[in-house]
Amino acid sequence: MKLPLRARITAWYFAVLVVAFASLAWVSDIGFRHSIEKTVNDASRANLDSIQSVLVRTAPKGIPEVQDELDELGNLWAGAGLLQVASADGKLIFQSAAFTQSYLPLPPVTRDEISFLTDNLGTTQYRIASRKITTGGQVFLVRAAIPTEPFDQALDRFRLILQGTLPLLVILASLAGYWLSGRALAPVNAIIRTARCVGVQNLSSRLAVPRANDELRRLSETLNDMLNRIEASVQRITQFTADASHDLRTPVALIRTSAELALRRSRTEEEYRETLSRILATSEETSRLVENLLTLARADAGAAELHFNPTDLVPHVEKIAEAAAILAAGKNVEIQKELADGPIEVSADAAAIERLLLIVLENAVKYTPPGGKVLLSLSNGSGNARIEVRDSGIGISAKDLPHIFERFYRADHSRSRETGGSGLGLAIAKWIVDMHHGTIEAHSESGRGSQFLISLPITSNH
Repeated sequence: MKLPLRARITAWYFAVLVVAFASLAWVSDIGFRHSIEKTVNDASRANLDSIQSVLVRTAPKGIPEVQDELDELGNLWAGAGLLQVASADGKLIFQSAAFTQSYLPLPPVTRDEISFLTDNLGTTQYRIASRKITTGGQVFLVRAAIPTEPFDQALDRFRLILQGTLPLLVILASLAGYWLSGRALAPVNAIIRTARCVGVQNLSSRLAVPRANDELRRLSETLNDMLNRIEASVQRITQFTADASHDLRTPVALIRTSAELALRRSRTEEEYRETLSRILATSEETSRLVENLLTLARADAGAAELHFNPTDLVPHVEKIAEAAAILAAGKNVEIQKELADGPIEVSADAAAIERLLLIVLENAVKYTPPGGKVLLSLSNGSGNARIEVRDSGIGISAKDLPHIFERFYRADHSRSRETGGSGLGLAIAKWIVDMHHGTIEAHSESGRGSQFLISLPITSNH
């Protein structure tokens, strides 16, 4: 079972503190010992320099004079340092009493440079500095010793202080870290509480955004943006469901009513045919609506697959223009086309492109009165295939123009009842264009016709 985040943060903080304080204690101990050793060595050098001064001054006067001066120096150092001086053949000239109590023989003095040794003289540990000193043609073997016990005691006290205080500091710092982690995670807990209260019934609720410009602020803003998207999606789904139910209810009711009326009494063959024709027409309209709904549902779910291949738009535009001409002939509307001379190749799903063009052309024919014209043009403009559909129809008002690509939106409900349609065609057209990384725009004025501009990126120029 994993620990809560707050406990894990505190555990990591505790581990880091233990490593940090242990490292600090280790480095401090090494530094303390190094400092003691340097201090003792410096003091030993100073003592050797003092002995050398005595030897330089008294050696020419004879050994008795040397002994007297060294005895006076030994008395001066009493308790703070020891000394030993011998001639070149190892015969002692002077030595402090403690040197005679060494448990082991000290190594001989053979070097002009200072050498250091730590050893016990009696029951006390000393730092012993040795050196050969030559003065006035005479060679002296000199040792100077300083007791290290006071320094060792200071080091021991320092270690005891570290052992006693560092664990306490780690514990206190960890408790402080646990408290601070609770304060730091308090906004997270507030986010959790607010997020738990957000549901379908109150998607408008939002998280409080902290004033500090930190990770928690960005998390709150990100979650609020996500809630905005979810709310917008739910609203679209709700509206989509309501509109779909409304649009499906009318044709289903019409089919049922027509069938019920036809079955109430015997009718002539002509009346049955008329009823069945009405039912068939309504069924076809309902089938188109259901197909459009399924297309948009698959698009929303990411399940609508398009197969992109290099496609020359010219033959497909000609094909749809001919199909639209058949529709337009029934309304006495003329279809005119202006196509590029050479091929215009794009990466596209040919079936989807044909559906896109048919939707836009059907709309143009539907809202163009008898005797009107619809112009379909295809050209190459600035690296994009440019498709234009222009009609001389009734146009779209400025109020409705921004919404015509929305699902189930009808610019004029009374007009829609006359012309039919579910308000899904242009939404599907917009989706097809978006899937091809293109753009679709509409320009129109009431009573002055409409213009739809479709731009698709060209893959190669010929």
